[in-house]
Amino acid sequence: MLIQDMSSSSRKGQQELPLKGRHGGARKGAGRKPGKGRARVPHVRRPTVKPSWPVHVTVRMRRDVPRLRNFELAKVLRRAFVNGCRRDGFRICQFSIQGNHIHTVCEAGDRERLARGIQGWCIRIARGVNRIAGRSGSLFDDRYHVEVITSPRRMRNTLCYVLQNARRHGERLEAKYHGIDPFSSAWWFDGWANDRWRLGLEAPEPEAPVAPATSWLLTKGWRRYPTIAVTEVPVAGRGGR
Repeated sequence: MLIQDMSSSSRKGQQELPLKGRHGGARKGAGRKPGKGRARVPHVRRPTVKPSWPVHVTVRMRRDVPRLRNFELAKVLRRAFVNGCRRDGFRICQFSIQGNHIHTVCEAGDRERLARGIQGWCIRIARGVNRIAGRSGSLFDDRYHVEVITSPRRMRNTLCYVLQNARRHGERLEAKYHGIDPFSSAWWFDGWANDRWRLGLEAPEPEAPVAPATSWLLTKGWRRYPTIAVTEVPVAGRGGR
């Protein structure tokens, strides 16, 4: 096929340009290039979500966002949890805040309710953190990562992985917190091997920043396996990302 010109004189010596009759579409080498280091969350259809299947959701911050594990930002993050942990068909049931990412255990009626719930919660976090940090623009580095939990053993491992993630990362836990991570929902978790650590401690917030679980896996199913010790360190990759 030739690209035609209006005058016959201008056609002299004109080169032929092959046009394949299509524009766009998948091409080798096209699309967003992966960054160095950590693999990015692929842009594929999200997994199926059901009310009976809790999900482990991880969100990661951009490199210019301040370290999240400080008590000034923790107040902002807790408010976002309190206001965003419960919506129509969506609940955040457990969480832990790390230096540059946040782990949550959620329940949702379906994929769409999960997406809306996480989106609203992320907007609250972004507004609060940007205000405190004096920054603007996007807060999150990538799409959130989702892992659907479908078995009691996996549920138990995920709870340990999320609530004890600070131990996995080697974070220093001050003795005054008796072994629990103050940047998590550990205080509101009722599945510890014992509650002796609660002696002398007061609840970090008057209002719980998490919603009560309703699924069998999160309320009863995971208890087929041993409860979680306050000093337990999760195995990398065993319970989630």
